[in-house]
Amino acid sequence: MDITLRRDGAVPFFACDDPAWRGAAHGFSTRLGGVSPAPWDSLNLGAGRGDEPARVAENFRRFCAAVGADPDALVKNHQVHSSVIRRVDRSDCLPDPSSPGVQEADGLITDRPGVCLTIFSGDCIPILLYDPVRRCVAAAHAGWRGTAAGIAARAAEAMIRDYGCDPDHILAAIGPGIGPCCFETHADVPDGLRAGLGADADPWIRPLPGGEKFLVDLKGANARFLERAGLSPAHIALCSACTACQSDLFWSHRKLGSRRGSMASVIQLI
Repeated sequence: MDITLRRDGAVPFFACDDPAWRGAAHGFSTRLGGVSPAPWDSLNLGAGRGDEPARVAENFRRFCAAVGADPDALVKNHQVHSSVIRRVDRSDCLPDPSSPGVQEADGLITDRPGVCLTIFSGDCIPILLYDPVRRCVAAAHAGWRGTAAGIAARAAEAMIRDYGCDPDHILAAIGPGIGPCCFETHADVPDGLRAGLGADADPWIRPLPGGEKFLVDLKGANARFLERAGLSPAHIALCSACTACQSDLFWSHRKLGSRRGSMASVIQLI
């Protein structure tokens, strides 16, 4: 199961290529294919970045059209770097694609067809989950704090608890985010991962010479959390693209700061 770069017209996006995902329109955006000028060039999907709302709305329409999702049925989170998961339905859909997120959570779940779960990233790790048997989906934003708090596992557990999912049926796609090549940290991040994963965190932490800094693999850590929640490793797809390395394709908070656009990840039951 792989995550590959696709293109629909002028809009490239990443998605899982396994046929099992066909019941869920989903995708991870890049920075390309939109209408926004610099410094948001060009597919800015962030409502709070200073870009014109009309451009954000048009960018969402283009991205959703490429993915096969409904831009008029978006439910967006308002990120709080937590492990909070919220269950949403059609009543939570926003009135306009340019509207900012109002769901204070880093994870959203639903079993309602047509509801388009939407999360944002700019180095953090986006995670999409889909159960093709029970027919429900989840989207989670995993910064390092959310990763350490096990938000990936919390999202899967919410699907199991609220919708009766069998964890062996849940498929996971871990999208583009900062890679271990670029995520250099002090000890607080490794300490946080070890608090959540114990010794299971060690393969995802590489000490640098001097012992004060580390390179950390957040994608690998999130995959391990999902395995501990009961998901099969064969059902976890991981995108190798690093947002900090590939500034031509992504925005990176580490490389560009706050004067930039935002990527989004969406998933919607068809």
